[in-house]
Formats: sequence, C-alpha cells, structure tokens
Amino acid sequence: MAAERTRPLRGSGGPRAPSRCEPRARSRAPGRSLRSVPRGTRLQEQGTRERRTGLRDLELMLEMGKSSLGGKFFHNLMERKDFETWLDNISVTFLSLTDLQKNETLDHLISLSGAVQLRHLSNNLETLLKRDFLKLLPLELSFYLLKWLDPQTLLTCCLVSKQWNKVISACTEVWQTACKNLGWQIDDSVQDALHWKKVYLKAILRMKQLEDHEAFETSSLIGHSARVYALYYKDGLLCTGSDDLSAKLWDVSTGQCVYGIQTHTCAAVKFDEQKLVTGSFDNTVACWEWSSGARTQHFRGHTGAVFSVDYNDELDILVSGSADFTVKVWALSAGTCLNTLTGHTEWVTKVVLQKCKVKSLLHSPGDYILLSADKYEIKIWPIGREINCKCLKTLSVSEDRSICLQPRLHFDGKYIVCSSALGLYQWDFASYDILRVIKTPEIANLALLGFGDVFALLFDNRYLYIMDLRTESLISRWPLPEYRKSKRGSSFLAGEASWLNGLDGHNDTGLVFATSMPDHSIHLVLWKEHG
Repeated sequence: MAAERTRPLRGSGGPRAPSRCEPRARSRAPGRSLRSVPRGTRLQEQGTRERRTGLRDLELMLEMGKSSLGGKFFHNLMERKDFETWLDNISVTFLSLTDLQKNETLDHLISLSGAVQLRHLSNNLETLLKRDFLKLLPLELSFYLLKWLDPQTLLTCCLVSKQWNKVISACTEVWQTACKNLGWQIDDSVQDALHWKKVYLKAILRMKQLEDHEAFETSSLIGHSARVYALYYKDGLLCTGSDDLSAKLWDVSTGQCVYGIQTHTCAAVKFDEQKLVTGSFDNTVACWEWSSGARTQHFRGHTGAVFSVDYNDELDILVSGSADFTVKVWALSAGTCLNTLTGHTEWVTKVVLQKCKVKSLLHSPGDYILLSADKYEIKIWPIGREINCKCLKTLSVSEDRSICLQPRLHFDGKYIVCSSALGLYQWDFASYDILRVIKTPEIANLALLGFGDVFALLFDNRYLYIMDLRTESLISRWPLPEYRKSKRGSSFLAGEASWLNGLDGHNDTGLVFATSMPDHSIHLVLWKEHG
C-alpha cells in the first residue's frame, strides 16, 4: 500500500519561512564555518555592533528630545531623576572604548549638535587644551625650573595668572639670587620670599637710577672763610679743617654746623664724639675737645707739615705722617713720641692704623698694623714701643719708580688697595702678593675713593664713577664741579662705605662724596631717596 502523503501540521518541527519580525540568518561564505573565524575578529565585530546599537539608541533619544511630546518626556524624566545615572552609564561606556572608537563617537555627537552646543564646545576646548604645567608640577620642581629664568622674565610670568604669581612669589631662592646678581647683600636667615621679591623690585629701581645717572643729588656746606684742606666723615657727620684757623663739624643730613672751634691751620683731621685730632702745616699734631674747644694735647717733633693722622683709643696710640719723610708713633694720652719710623724718601701722605684679619709669617689675626704711603711705596710696620723697629714689607708697582701711586690708600685688614696711572692694584695682606690689577685705559688719572667686595668708588677731574668689581666695568658716573685739587688727597673723600660691599636697600643713603671748592664751600654728593 502506497504511503499516504500527509501535510505537515502547524507547530510541527518541519521547515517554515522566517517571520518579518525575526532577523535573517547571516549568510556565510561557502566552505567557511563560524568556528573558522578568529576569536579576535569575532569580538571586534561584536564591539562594533554594540557601539552602533548604542549610537542608534542615542540618536533615538535625541530625536525624542526634538519632538514636543518626546522633548517634554525627555526633559522632565532626565532632569528630575535619571540624568545623572544616565550620564554615569554613558561615561563608563565611553571610557571603555578605544581611542579610535572615542574619536568616532565624538565625531558623531558633534554632527548631532546645534549652534549652542558647538559654541559651548569651542569656548571650553581652548582652556582644556592649554596645560598649566606650573600648576600641575610639584612645587619643588616648579622652583627648580624658575631658577633658570632671568628676573625680568619672572616678573612677566607673574602677570600670567594668580596661580603663577603665587608660585613665583613663593620661591625664595629665585629672588635672593636675583638680588645677589644686582650686587645686593643677602641675609640668608630671612626666608620670606615676598620680602626678597620686594627687595629685588627696589634694587632694580636703584640700579636703573645708577645707569641713568639719576641716583644722586648735590648740596653745599657754607661757613668757612678760607680754603678747606682737611675732610673726615663718620656716622653722618663731616669734619672740615680750614686755613681760617677753625674746624667745623657738620650734620650732613641737615647741613647744620654742630660744632665750630678755633684751631691751627689743618692739613688733616680725624674725630670721635669727644675729641678732634688735627695735623697741621705748622708741623704739629693737636688734640681738641669738642664741647669746650680746648686743646688737650700738643704733639711736637715733626720738621715738616703733617699730612695724615690716625689713632686708636684702645692702644692709646696716635700715628702721624709728615712732609719730613717720617712716621711718628705717639702716646695719645701723654703726648710723648714713642717711635720715629724712617725709610720713606717722599712726603708721607697717608697713615692707616688697622687691626689685621688674616694670618701670615709676619703677623696674626688681631694684631694692629700700621701702613704708611708716599708717592711710590707702601710700607707695613708693626706697632710696638721699641726704638728703630724694622719695616715688615715694602710694596710698589714699579721697581724703578716710573709709576706713581695716587694719594689714597684702602686697607680693611685683609687687602691693600691703591690706585696708580696703570689702574687699581690689590694686594693680599697674608702673602703680600698682587691679586689683581684692574685696568682702566679709557680714563686718565683715575683715583680711588672707596673699595668694597662688590663696588668701587672712583673719580677723576670731571666725574665720580661707580665700578662693579665683579665685571670690572663702570656702571654709573656723576658730573663733578671744578673742585680744589690736592696732591695729598686730603681735600676730597668718600662718605658712607657699607654699600661698597653690596647694597641692601637701607645703606644707599647719606653722603657719597665730598670735596672742597675754590669758594671755600664744601660740595656734597648724596644718595637720592628712593622713588
């Protein structure tokens, strides 16, 4: 019996056409099974499908937001409850994508954005792309980088932002170094960075005034009736000795005469609070009391004018240099001559009594040393009461006496400095060797007024000069009037000297230079007050 052909029942396992609602099965290439596809490729294709599905969902939500009903639904629902949750989920998904996928996502979002969103994006991108490295770096590393910048660049960087100004202003070492480079004295115990920034700003102003020849001002002292030969300055007071047989003590800040006493003709003066010591053209030395004007001691023994005097109350010793080629050592209180030092062959125009600060074969730190100078030589003597004591050392710049020394001498216990026609000579007092010779060929007859660690004060017939000793260059000059010339160098002097070792914002005040004038007045050059 032939088999009966039956029609498959509904719901049986026989084949049927796919529904429109069901996805079509993906066709495969002949001979290629799913198992033959590499696992990495399958995962990449799966990620791509998921990403496209997410983008379609996002498009759908944006489309809903565009419609009135959908927009109302989107706004009310997302803003009130679920926006933050939705944003967190999107962020987590976005962070899990590769860089290429992130870029493609952003491109798609930009294509869906309107003018408001694009403007918002443009305004924020500029800020996001600028990385503030000074804000991101550790403070120590920021300070290290700032040390490589010059001060003017640092000041410009302070204007970038409040954060930059805060970081730069907090770097103490940067501003201390900037001050040192300008020749400013630094107290390392002060670690307030803002303090040193202010000091630098003050310093740069003063240095600019020096460069522009605007740091000084002038004044005059009027009171003598004859030529003024002798000047001495100390602690804001200036003493002047004149041919009118008087000596006056002036307050430089006010220009007022504090004391005026009758004396002999003065070729040299030195004073303290109680007394005045004068060297005279009458070949004598005298000691006077300021308060009464009385002469308390009279030292006789020289046979020529006395051009220089110095004394020390602790040692009770007075020394004098004379035109008779000798140096005399006196008992200050008794007025008796203790010693006469010979060996000079020219007028002794300068004597200096100073405590030694270095050790050598001939002296120790703390020993008092006497220096005397004439036209060609500087002699170094021990201070003692023995008769006919020997000269320790004789210094000169030329053995044949072809080069003259200027009648000024600087000795601080460590170095001896004197000027000549060839320049400035500096000797090491420990070894007596010449440490340096500072040549100034462009300026003739440059004379020394003061010498420090950082600056030197010099002058010639026309100008007052400041030299930066670190570079040996002249950084400022100031015009001088036709002052009275003196071969002995007693009619002009330097004022305050502490700034020569470095300015500090407080020592650039008071007297800089004083000289006597043909009209018997005293011409003063003073520091101008800070602007």
